[in-house]
Amino acid sequence: MILPPTLKPGDTVGIVSTARKIEKTELQPFLSLLREWGLQPLLGETIGASENQFAGSDDLRTTDFQAMLDNPEVKAIWCARGGYGTVRMIDGVDFSKLLEQPKWIIGYSDMTVLHSVLHSFGIASLHAQIAGNIEKKTEATRQSIHDVLFGKSYKIEVSSEEKLNRTGTAKGELVGGNLSILYSLHGSPSAISTKGKILFIEDLDEYLYHIDRMMQNFKRSGVLSELSGLIVGGMTDMNDNNIPFGKTAEEIIWEAVKEYEYPVCFGFPAGHIKDNRALVMGSVVDLSVSTKTVTLSFRRRYD
Repeated sequence: MILPPTLKPGDTVGIVSTARKIEKTELQPFLSLLREWGLQPLLGETIGASENQFAGSDDLRTTDFQAMLDNPEVKAIWCARGGYGTVRMIDGVDFSKLLEQPKWIIGYSDMTVLHSVLHSFGIASLHAQIAGNIEKKTEATRQSIHDVLFGKSYKIEVSSEEKLNRTGTAKGELVGGNLSILYSLHGSPSAISTKGKILFIEDLDEYLYHIDRMMQNFKRSGVLSELSGLIVGGMTDMNDNNIPFGKTAEEIIWEAVKEYEYPVCFGFPAGHIKDNRALVMGSVVDLSVSTKTVTLSFRRRYD
């Protein structure tokens, strides 16, 4: 797995939207943050562009992202907004320049498409808060991104209070992202391999029966059986029918994996929640789940 170079003061960061539209005025707090870090923002043509709910046409979003990939002065690409749309433009992107000059691709939610594609190329990426609304997240959220981008030693340690956690330790490449996006990519060339890996999942605004549908699919297709570990982040604003499904999202997930032996943790600080810590997708990580703490440590070398 290729780890993109760390950033240094003066580096340029490209900002694009591969999915939903966003106005430049919404990014002012983010642009101020970049400048505080000593970084130079470069706004793409998709910022302020509009075609229905998208940040411009599929072609525009493709060419804008491609331009940032191919620009040697751009050292990282930060996605401005999630929503939906990345899958509509991903097949038009040529990643050959990225293989020659790796750079950080940053985002989450709909950017799970990007993380999955980059994983297939063997390039690590950063599952982290999008540019929009970054000022509304915790200081730990922002600091975690800064630590990764600037090459600091990095781990996440939180208290283990979830009754469904399964204790144990594991080592493996970290993969995953938004559960619904992973499900939508399953069976496509962008689907991730999970054998021997530590899978992270999170989701937002889904019906509980659909969470069950996705987990049953992953169980039946073998996605869950050969993991080294499972990390469950925010399962936020779940919906139910008039006749209740009868289980929480966490209980649905636990039911799908309870027969296996690898460590599992719930309530991890990542996803559509206020405390959305950065995750280096593709990194070899060490996961420890005890009765008191959950620790996820990221390695600077992939051995």
